[in-house]
Amino acid sequence: MDLLAELRARKLLAIIRADGADTALACVETLVEAGVTALEISLTTPGGVEAIAKARSQYDPHILIGAGTVVTAAQADEVAAARAGFVVTPAITRGAHRAVQLGLPLLCGALTATEVVAALDLGATAVKIFPAKLHGPGYFSELRAPLPDAPLIAVGGVDAQSAPKYLAAGALAVGVGSPLLGDAGIGGSLAELAIRASTFRTELGV
Repeated sequence: MDLLAELRARKLLAIIRADGADTALACVETLVEAGVTALEISLTTPGGVEAIAKARSQYDPHILIGAGTVVTAAQADEVAAARAGFVVTPAITRGAHRAVQLGLPLLCGALTATEVVAALDLGATAVKIFPAKLHGPGYFSELRAPLPDAPLIAVGGVDAQSAPKYLAAGALAVGVGSPLLGDAGIGGSLAELAIRASTFRTELGV
């Protein structure tokens, strides 16, 4: 599977941080039913590795399910064993290096042009610009001037209103956590999560 092409087509990567594996899986189920088919389960979720493994078993390969907040090499090994489809890191972590060694597609966190180049040199499939909200959509236009071919994903403070602006400025997709998940990760309304998912999809035209 061409992860870049898939993310470019789906445009929205849902970032799930929950209070446990069962809650995370309930969020996955709700989001998939709402048409959000690229998902990242953060390892800040207790039982996150277990949730990734179960989600991979439950859903066919047309659903993208990755592991987020991979910091250590051991975590990269664990999520590889859980059959994560890709790895997301907050920065150029030991987990990022290990993911590349394992051949797992890597969405590597960065902010500056220097970090973007370093992430791509490491072997990242795409670079997660985090926190995107710090500089806003215009920053993507600035980064793409010297780095026109760099595959960038906007993550951090992206809401339904700003999401299309990041795509227009050159991001291939947006990664969205709390503005999409709300309180669903701690047992809040899944019906409201589905409504938020629909709003994001409408704004992004997917």
